[in-house]
Amino acid sequence: MKQDDIIQQLILQAIEEDLGEGDHTSLATIPAQAKGRMHLLVKEKGIIAGIDIAKQVFQLVDSQTNFFPLMKDGDSIQPGDIVFEVEGRVVSLLSAERLALNYLQRMSGIATQTARLVALVNEFPVRLLDTRKTTPNMRPFEKLAVKIGGGENHRFGLFDMILIKNNHVDFAGGIRQAIEAAHDYLNKLGKKIPVEVEVRNFEELEEALQTGNIQRIMLDNFTPADLKRALEMIGKRMETEASGGITEDTLYDYAATGVDFISVGALTHHIKSLDLSLRAITN
Repeated sequence: MKQDDIIQQLILQAIEEDLGEGDHTSLATIPAQAKGRMHLLVKEKGIIAGIDIAKQVFQLVDSQTNFFPLMKDGDSIQPGDIVFEVEGRVVSLLSAERLALNYLQRMSGIATQTARLVALVNEFPVRLLDTRKTTPNMRPFEKLAVKIGGGENHRFGLFDMILIKNNHVDFAGGIRQAIEAAHDYLNKLGKKIPVEVEVRNFEELEEALQTGNIQRIMLDNFTPADLKRALEMIGKRMETEASGGITEDTLYDYAATGVDFISVGALTHHIKSLDLSLRAITN
């Protein structure tokens, strides 16, 4: 299934979750055919993300709703900015309001956090990656928000990369066994997807380098000094990624080592939603 189709399906499920048999409050208090207009008001500085998703929410609730974007995803926003206006049946606008805000606030929080971290290391060629530490059924939206904020997506799920982590290594009996088993598996299936292996220390790193046949090494919980030493051992033989316990305070030191990628789970799971509000336009 295409990504756009997955997103639409997830939005429809969210609408069903929230709307059920109908928005009884709006149906009880607003004439069925009354028309109205609302706008998205910014109440906190950040990066806006989710405008296109909000448009889908409103128009999937009611295809007759008109959506007028005044900004685009990735724009910097300040308190008082108006991001978009939306016009249609008032019952439909109110029925879609909270779901649209849920997407917008969460995605904008992620984009804002990502942009802040990217700015801290923009003097280096390192690329910041998200992880699979996402909210269930929100991954397409959260990973989209990371990209809007200037980060990059790691694997989307378990299906588009082989990432041999420490538990795989331990159950397989070692780094070499895990790598060789991975390639046997891919050869049997006739599949070509990248193989990455996580190493926890220099002994595992040496074994991974001797085994070879991998596209990227993830250096887990290495200090910046040890990471720099590891990068010297690896040279340009494969891509390198730092992960594990990297915070906003230490990010610069890791980026300065020359590592290709830094994965930061906090891009999607330590997030404060941005303060946004949908307001009726009554004049």
